[in-house]
Amino acid sequence: MSDDHTPAETEAVADAAIEMMEALKAENASLKEQVLRFAAEAENTKRRAEREANDARAYAIQKFARDLLGAADNLSRATAAAPSDLDDPAVKNFVLGVEMTEKALQTAFESNGLKKIEPPRGEKFDPHKHQAMMEQPAPDVAAGGVLQTLQTGYELFGRIVRPAMVVVAAKGSGADLAPTPAESTGANPYAASEAEEAGGSVDTKA
Repeated sequence: MSDDHTPAETEAVADAAIEMMEALKAENASLKEQVLRFAAEAENTKRRAEREANDARAYAIQKFARDLLGAADNLSRATAAAPSDLDDPAVKNFVLGVEMTEKALQTAFESNGLKKIEPPRGEKFDPHKHQAMMEQPAPDVAAGGVLQTLQTGYELFGRIVRPAMVVVAAKGSGADLAPTPAESTGANPYAASEAEEAGGSVDTKA
């Protein structure tokens, strides 16, 4: 008997080999896809963990920073109320010491990511950073603009620790518009709208 395969047998073996190669190719492609997917998931998990760790480190000092804001406010009031003309050297040195202490505290705040929110006159009211305490007519500021900052606000890496408390220009204000008594009185519309908007004007939780 001859060991040679018949043409039909040879063709069947070739077809089986081709099918096996196609199956191996498909399996290889599937395995590559799984490896890429697992690698992407691992990278996303790593980035998420790094971001959460960074957030935890960044906001770990938030409560401590908020507790220090009262001291910063008192130092600011003290320096603002200090007389400019001082004859007594002891008092002058005392005032200088208070000013240096305030400056050192603000430097420490900034180096740790805690920045002031102190909008200048005329800046548009931002409910995410400002809290409107009252309205007043103003001939030189458009309605909705900040007239005065009553209390400095602070943010920590973009997150509001305390909003700036401001006085806002009433409706009808503006360089070319004289406010009427009806427009300059009544409830503050900003206070109502702030609470209804996303996050409002105050983000004091954390």
